[in-house]
Amino acid sequence: MTGIAGLFIVLGHDGRRVLQLLALLLPLLAWLAWPLRNPAVRGLRRIAVWLWVMVFALDGAARAYLLDAYQAAPDGALVLGAVANSNVRETSEYLSMHWRTVALWCAASIVGGACVWRLARHGRREPQRPSRGAIVLLTLTLLVCAAAYASKPWRRLHPLAFWTNWAQSIQTLRASWADEERERQAALARARVAAPSITRDGPSTVVLVITDSINRDNMALYGYRRATTPRLVAHQAQQGDRMLVLRNAWSADASTLPALRNMFGFGRPESADTQHLLALARAAGYKVWWMSNHDDIAIEQQHARLADVVDFVNRTPGRASASLDGELLDCVQEALEDPAERKFIVVHLLGAHPHYSLRFPTGHNPFDDQVDAVEAGLIEEGRSAWVRRFRHEYDAALLYHDFVVSETLQLTRTVGNSGANRAWMYLSDHGQEVGHGTDRAGHSPSTESGYRIPAVVWRNDQPLPMAKEIMQRPFRADWVGWTVADLLNIRWDGQQPGRNVLAPDYRWEPPALPLKVRSFTE
Repeated sequence: MTGIAGLFIVLGHDGRRVLQLLALLLPLLAWLAWPLRNPAVRGLRRIAVWLWVMVFALDGAARAYLLDAYQAAPDGALVLGAVANSNVRETSEYLSMHWRTVALWCAASIVGGACVWRLARHGRREPQRPSRGAIVLLTLTLLVCAAAYASKPWRRLHPLAFWTNWAQSIQTLRASWADEERERQAALARARVAAPSITRDGPSTVVLVITDSINRDNMALYGYRRATTPRLVAHQAQQGDRMLVLRNAWSADASTLPALRNMFGFGRPESADTQHLLALARAAGYKVWWMSNHDDIAIEQQHARLADVVDFVNRTPGRASASLDGELLDCVQEALEDPAERKFIVVHLLGAHPHYSLRFPTGHNPFDDQVDAVEAGLIEEGRSAWVRRFRHEYDAALLYHDFVVSETLQLTRTVGNSGANRAWMYLSDHGQEVGHGTDRAGHSPSTESGYRIPAVVWRNDQPLPMAKEIMQRPFRADWVGWTVADLLNIRWDGQQPGRNVLAPDYRWEPPALPLKVRSFTE
């Protein structure tokens, strides 16, 4: 019985924590050595021991699943943020996508539970004089267990204590989001104190397109072997060096909420004196729009409500939302036609956020009925059939995404004041693993695919003299605020031009990622 529980503990923990959990597990198991003649009491003991062991086993199974899928602990920011920002609908949709893995762990837990139940009936029934060795062993075991329960750090690892505190952390996180109005007002106040100024006269329009879960390795614009971005490729051919495709772009985060906090917080959102890009733009005199195909309360409270105009076209939360990003194009056109002299328009797309099959119109998947070079490569690499299917759906999502993104660029170029300074920037919040480095699909904090993103800048000015060099520079998404501030022509005290990828004195610093990257320039 200890071996079964120990197996789950080893799967979910490592190092000395395994021994700590075993020490916390053993006390009730020692009860099995106590003789009980009464059948009813023995039945209660069996139930109690079974429940006790299963608490530890299920804890190990949950942790092992998170480690396997995301290389994350349940109390890590990635998991806490995702759970706090989820609801029943999204949870069911997540399970519908990952039911195979979940079913495997559930089956393992059921088998383990059945074995524990069978073994728990073998507790001692009749008194028996124990040997001296058995007494010594039992005494030492109880002393170790007593020491474990006397230690607060060890007690916190007990599944009952840990998951109770975990649930409280979720509630605390959700409550903190309810305070976002105060934070927004503070951000606006800091921006006014910074007194940002606009260094270029005349009307100005800047469009920032942020998408979700796009891996640049799946874009023909970056050399992918499928024609997933024909429109952006055509734009690049037409615009030349006015359209800078940043070849080596990286996210500093593998999930949306921290990525957006870093983007709009200039890479240091936790600093007491940090600025928020939207607040700075408003303080400088821009009219700010936030239009989104996400239905996400955290994003709305932390960022969108800082804008003058907020428009959420998607009212169905969760992964099963079938709202297509093209629904935002009318909103983009209306904002560009607005008579405001200076406009900053943020467009937040669903991109290829799972489920991939819902990110393009039904029946518009040209990649699912042929064995091309990409499919052959996936087969050669041993990718499973379901991952190959996800890759086809993902590429179809990128093909539709190409249409939407290129339309936002075309609208930026052609709609509104023809004499305005115009700029457009496009990037993804994070990447996506779809059979690139491992046989799985989804968010991936443990592989490079989780961080490899596209980033493209267009301006109607003359091409920068260093355009070719700029396109080869490594770029990190948490510094995007500095580049957008340059496109907005905003200046303020405390600005760091060395973090603006367009600046002549750009100084690259690799982001601190939870994995070793082979090279940031490939």
